[in-house]
Amino acid sequence: MDTERALAALRTVIDPEVGINIVDLGLVYGLDWRPEGLRVRLSMTSAACPMGEWIAEQALDALDAAFPGLPPAEVDLVWEPPWGPERMSPEARSQLQWPTN
Repeated sequence: MDTERALAALRTVIDPEVGINIVDLGLVYGLDWRPEGLRVRLSMTSAACPMGEWIAEQALDALDAAFPGLPPAEVDLVWEPPWGPERMSPEARSQLQWPTN
């Protein structure tokens, strides 16, 4: 399947607390293409993230729009390994003024 298209769709989902897309934040832990549809493993910056369910719903909507002929996507929220800033892309680090090395 088209992983790049899935990632492009997920880049349209912006974490409202930091204003950066979930791919560059490193919240996408994996994409699994299965006969029954696409399953995405997402994490949040914190298990207490108040926007977790909303972000998951936005991810589903973005994927379903990108792949209209496929069964609906599924999202699994995962907490292991815990998210850390090392998962961010250099672009996200720059936007948040984190060290890029």
